[in-house]
Parts: sequence; C-alpha cells; structure tokens
Amino acid sequence: MATLLRGPLRPLRVRQGLPGPAADVPFRAASHGTGLLYPEHIPTSLLQKALLAAGSAGMALYNPYRHDMVAVLGETTGCRALKVLRDQMKRDPEGAQILQERPRISLSTLDLDKLQSLPEGSLGREYLRFLDVNRVSPDTRAPTRFVDDEELAYVNQRYREVHDMLHTLLGMPTNILGEIAVKWFEAVQTGLPMCILGALFGPVRLRAQHLQALVSELIPWAVQNGRRAPCVLNLYYERRWEQPLTALREELGITGPPGHTKGLA
Repeated sequence: MATLLRGPLRPLRVRQGLPGPAADVPFRAASHGTGLLYPEHIPTSLLQKALLAAGSAGMALYNPYRHDMVAVLGETTGCRALKVLRDQMKRDPEGAQILQERPRISLSTLDLDKLQSLPEGSLGREYLRFLDVNRVSPDTRAPTRFVDDEELAYVNQRYREVHDMLHTLLGMPTNILGEIAVKWFEAVQTGLPMCILGALFGPVRLRAQHLQALVSELIPWAVQNGRRAPCVLNLYYERRWEQPLTALREELGITGPPGHTKGLA
C-alpha cells in the first residue's frame, strides 16, 4: 500500500483545480518587504474578499465538486471561526504544541513504510487504508492563500489536511453521502461558514433513498458526535499513529455510523 501511494500503479482521485500544497515548506512568515504573510499568501482588501466570497459561493453551489471554489469560500468567510478554533488550540496542551511546531500532512511528510508496518486497527494503518481504498491523496489539499493572518492561515491549512483523518475517525467513505455526513460533523466542530453551507446545500442532488438515510440517520449521528467530541484540531495525529482507532474513538466519544447506512453509495 505504501508503494501504491508513491507511484502510478493505481490512479488517485485528484480534486478539480487544486495544485498540490508546498507541505515541505515551513508555514511561517514570508520575507519582510514583500507584503506576504506566508509563502502562498495573496493579500486582498475587504471588497475583494466580498467579491471572491460571492463568486466562489455561486460556483460552489452550482457545482459542489469545484473544490477550488469551496476552498476560496472557506478562506474569505471563515476569519471569525478560525479565531475561535485558534483560541481553542492555544488553550489545549496538544493543540498549542501543534500551533508551535506547525506539522503538515502530505506524501512528503508521511512515513508510508512506518504506517504500513503498524498493527491492524491502529490509526496510522487505518488512515493509510482509507487513502488506498478511496484512491485519494493528502497532496490534493489546496494551499491557503486569502487569509490575512499567518497563524489563522495555518489553522485553516491544518483543518484541510486533517479532513481525511476525520473520514477515518468517522468511518465515512468519500462518496457524496459520506462527504455530507463529514461536513455536518465539521460544521458543528468548527463553525466555519463553508462547512455549514456544504452541510445544508450538499444534499440537494441526492436521490430520495439517500436523502432519507441522511436526514433520519446520518445527520443526527454526525451532529451528536460533533457536539460530544472535543476539538479535533487539538489532536496531534502524527504522534498517535500507533493508537488503536477504537481507543481513539472512545477517547473522543465518537460512535460508529448507523449500520444499515454503510452500504449506501
């Protein structure tokens, strides 16, 4: 499996319009005199942010698979929620350590051989299995550009890079039903407007059977787990690879998804 993620033996699903993040570059302040707060920063005025938010919201609602537009919407509307998340991380010892050390999750920072060698059922092994089964790569997360605060930009980037970890914790696939369920969990956890909009408008194209399962089972389950679990950005996942996934779920108060919804694609 580790070999698979390094090479072209099997195609990975690449999200539309997203360049790979420079995850091997420290997420710190850029050079003085450039006007940039971090390497990928694009300074924008309030008016420019409003225009970007309106345009990206329209495109994201029209085509939910335009992940580049979803990313722009999140950056231009999430400042207040990012501050709340940042403050939660500062108050937590594990979260504060993450803010100080700025770990990144990508193929260049992951030790795939180590993850592959971990026991069955461990967080690292199950995360690697999730990437393989769903044919996704952590390198498809877009770099943050429009957040005008270096520390908040890192919080936003961290949120993006642990998204697949949340799929692993919740046992959700990357199909539309799984993505919406995870988005409801994220909306409760983060309060980010982009997550709330995705949770509310994501179901509009679902078939009746899937919509019924979502409304009656998955949404209540995701909301309950989101409320019960502590802030998931406070978890230093890279130092918990060996922890059994069941033990981590128990620590967070996360329960498994409703059994009869697992087969819905």
